[in-house]
Amino acid sequence: MNARVNRQTVDLSAYPDLVVIYLGMKVQALRGIKTLLGFGRQIDIAGAGRPEGLLHFENNLIYSLFPLHVGMRWYWRDFECMERWTRSEPHRVWWQKFLRDSGGTGFWHETYFMRGGMEAVYDDVQKPLGFQAFAPLMSAHGPVFSARRRLGISGEVPIQPEGVTERDVT
Repeated sequence: MNARVNRQTVDLSAYPDLVVIYLGMKVQALRGIKTLLGFGRQIDIAGAGRPEGLLHFENNLIYSLFPLHVGMRWYWRDFECMERWTRSEPHRVWWQKFLRDSGGTGFWHETYFMRGGMEAVYDDVQKPLGFQAFAPLMSAHGPVFSARRRLGISGEVPIQPEGVTERDVT
């Protein structure tokens, strides 16, 4: 006897500004295993700390075992909460460290917005994945350095913390 599938959906009407971000880190050299493992627990702790606007997070998504490629999916109430968190600790410190040395890994994120729009960035990613696999590539500098600008969101780009400004990483 076949069991019926329990098919469900969700009502997202209370989350008109919902933002979902997928992130991934792919090991590209042996030392990348250490880099990846070093970030894992820190990211779990950060999510469990429930920064303002973080609705839910799922870590340790496995994209592939060889080469090792893992990621996460975080759900934010709105872009402003997500953007504010990226400029605070511990994220700021992680980002500064990664931009100085990717540690044998490639890192990427793709962001999707309930109101429409998507954006992405790929740092030291050697083989195209996600949007990279089909969309034209461009350097993430100048007018497309920040997620806010890539999305065309009005307003001032919040001040980038020292060590992660465009000047610091170019």
